[in-house]
Amino acid sequence: MAIKSTIFKAELQITDMDRNYYQDHQLTMARHPSENDERMMVRLLAFALNASESLQFTRGLSSEDEPEIWQKSMSDEIEVWIDLGQPDEKRIRKACGRAREVVIYTYQQRSSEVWWEQQRNKLERFDNLGVVNIPDESVALLGQMAQRAMRLQCTIQDGQLWFSNGEQAIEVMPDIWKRATRVKP
Repeated sequence: MAIKSTIFKAELQITDMDRNYYQDHQLTMARHPSENDERMMVRLLAFALNASESLQFTRGLSSEDEPEIWQKSMSDEIEVWIDLGQPDEKRIRKACGRAREVVIYTYQQRSSEVWWEQQRNKLERFDNLGVVNIPDESVALLGQMAQRAMRLQCTIQDGQLWFSNGEQAIEVMPDIWKRATRVKP
């Protein structure tokens, strides 16, 4: 018998002063059996950093043809493709060809640094690709905030994030390894 995903609900209040985006989101996330709290919370952080009215979680780990999070246009074109971890070059190349902008959020510092050193030269050619690393300490603290029902506030200013659940507040400083220099039209 297959183990089912665990459902988490998050009320996420986003104050993004960098993008002038202020919105509340009612989110439902399915945590895949192979996913831990830390990875799920990195997904939530990636959502907060890219939040929009049309950004949504996908089937993620359950589908090879979809990213973790995406934003689609009214004509069903992929505007933003967001993946987590250390995808292979073939997947990244496919994503960069299909989406206007691609962002990869890495975590697990040591293995991510090895992955980035191996992939960097191959990925530099993709102008619509961004790569962001989330420090291990931040990932661990985010994982501690995970609950089946969460009320979180996220404030973003000058590239820094503050996550709070009313009892605990943490600061996250993402490390930008590659910035998308041009977003496809």
